Amino acid sequence: MPGKTWIAIAVFVVDRITKLLAARLPAAGVTLISGVLRLRLTRNTGMAFSFFSGHPKLLGVLSIPLILGVGFFLRKKALNPLTRTGVMMLLGGAAGNAADRLFLGYVTDMLEPLFVNFAVFNVADACLVAGCLLILPEIFGSGKGGRERDAAGK
Repeated sequence: MPGKTWIAIAVFVVDRITKLLAARLPAAGVTLISGVLRLRLTRNTGMAFSFFSGHPKLLGVLSIPLILGVGFFLRKKALNPLTRTGVMMLLGGAAGNAADRLFLGYVTDMLEPLFVNFAVFNVADACLVAGCLLILPEIFGSGKGGRERDAAGK
C-alpha cells in the first residue's frame, strides 16, 4: 500500500502527542465546548467500551501480529484511495492503542462527549471508527473492488 503509509504514521504520532498532553490535565478535566466536549483523563485496561478489562498486555501482544499481518497482506493490494486511507487510519489507530497497552498497561482516553452518554475515547479510537467507515463501501461491494467483482459475476 505505497503512498499512504504517512497517514498511519500521522495518526500514530498525533495520538501519542494527545495522550502525552492528556497526562497533564487536571483531575476534573477541561471543558472545551460547553455541553459538547470535555477533555478528561481516563485509563482503560480493556478494549472498546472496556471489554476484556484487566488484560492490556495480552491485548497489546495480540494486536501486533494483526497490525503487521494486515499491513503486509495489503501492502501491494490494489485498493481505491478512500479504502487505502481507511486502512491506514485503522493501522495507525491500532498501533497507537497497542503501544499504550504494551508500555503503560492501559490505554489513555481523554475525549469525553457531553451531549450524549458515551465512552471517553482518544484520537486512535476516532481514527479506528473513521477508518472502518471508509472501508465499508469496499467490504460491501460498492468500492472499486466491489464493482470489479460485480462485473465478473462473482
